[in-house]
Amino acid sequence: MITQLNPPLPMVSPQGKGLAQFLIDYGPEHDLVWVVFQQNSEIWCWRNQDVRADANITFGRPKDPAHD
Repeated sequence: MITQLNPPLPMVSPQGKGLAQFLIDYGPEHDLVWVVFQQNSEIWCWRNQDVRADANITFGRPKDPAHD
């Protein structure tokens, strides 16, 4: 199943910051896959374990200095 995220979610991936636009769920035997539009204009698909939600002070997720 593929889900379009509305609004897109700010994410941090191994390629840097970006916006997750889609989430792909292949079922219980597979990782979730995030389709992230990176800030450098590239589009990458990342396994759930490879991405993190970006900082959001309102929700108590402080800025991670390792991902600036």
